[in-house]
Amino acid sequence: MNINPFPFLFSALGKFIYARMGWTYDPLPAYWESRCVVIGFPHTTNMDTVRALTYIKIAGINAKLLIKSKWFFFPMSIFLKSLGGIPVKRDKSCGFVDGVIKKYEKNEDLVVALVPEGTRKSVSTIKTGFWYVAKGANVPIICWYLDNQMKRTRWLGKIHPGERLEQDLHKIDSIYKRAGFSIPSKIKN
Repeated sequence: MNINPFPFLFSALGKFIYARMGWTYDPLPAYWESRCVVIGFPHTTNMDTVRALTYIKIAGINAKLLIKSKWFFFPMSIFLKSLGGIPVKRDKSCGFVDGVIKKYEKNEDLVVALVPEGTRKSVSTIKTGFWYVAKGANVPIICWYLDNQMKRTRWLGKIHPGERLEQDLHKIDSIYKRAGFSIPSKIKN
């Protein structure tokens, strides 16, 4: 279901919402690609999801935001799906990576966005499904940062998955450290 027949209207509404929240945002970077995995840090509040969904409309991105499945109850499910939300079951392995890779195989332009922390709680582990999706779909990982101090959403950089997860996580951590943030240090597959 697509409720974006007038992209300029939703973009203007998104800009209004950002202004009301006192937040600003970076424009899409020059290295942007229409097929990528976007990861966002930190995830500290449900408002992070609101900001992400709003920015998707501001930028006119064909993005799908992965959201935990417990939020997909009626009528909220209709709203979230119409904004590009995809429910994710976090309690068990359910072929998540393969399912998302298949979505890339079927779509020329697809952006999948998620938070590798997987929760709003402070965590020491990072969920690595995003890396396996990007590697399997042969798409880059683009790093997005919710700068709570500056009240600004920022694009920080891009990597192409290499041969080793640990090396790529180190590259991603370096990107975020330049912005003053460290990603969780332990790996959770």
